[in-house]
Amino acid sequence: MAQSALETFIDTTRAAWGPLTTELVERCSGAMERLAGTPPREPWLAALGEAASPSTELHRDPDHGFMLLAHTEHAGLYRPPHDHGASWVIYAVLAGEIEMRTYGRIEDAAGRVRLVRRGATVLRPGRAEVYLPGDIHDTRCLSASALLLRFTERDLKLETRLEDRVTRYVEHDGVWTTPAP
Repeated sequence: MAQSALETFIDTTRAAWGPLTTELVERCSGAMERLAGTPPREPWLAALGEAASPSTELHRDPDHGFMLLAHTEHAGLYRPPHDHGASWVIYAVLAGEIEMRTYGRIEDAAGRVRLVRRGATVLRPGRAEVYLPGDIHDTRCLSASALLLRFTERDLKLETRLEDRVTRYVEHDGVWTTPAP
């Protein structure tokens, strides 16, 4: 019996797994792009489309800890600038369009932080985007709905709860900055 695209992705990622390197990122992002090109008739993908759940865990690797999640987003859903702490992530779109803008973190002499926008990318089906540790980005759903895959090096919810490494920025007087202590 032939493997599903999801099983192929998991096997490819497990075989490539190791310390963060250019080669690992290239292999994983290539595997994500192939996964994002999956025909909608595959049962796992058809089930995702039917459920239209805000978040579905597709895989949690028992040996390496990486995770693959699917998110259904709706028109205009905006997730403010944030980083992923010490983790790296890859996003890919299965359906719809997501805009992702990137930012640089600037700190002035008084220690005040502000974000400066670097650029924007519109993710469409079959395309993947990588964010390394410390990279800052936001997301906005541009289409009526979008089905998005998110690969994470580790469980970010657990990392946020236990170690509070993820930074979520807030807007203050038109400037994105760190939350007040």
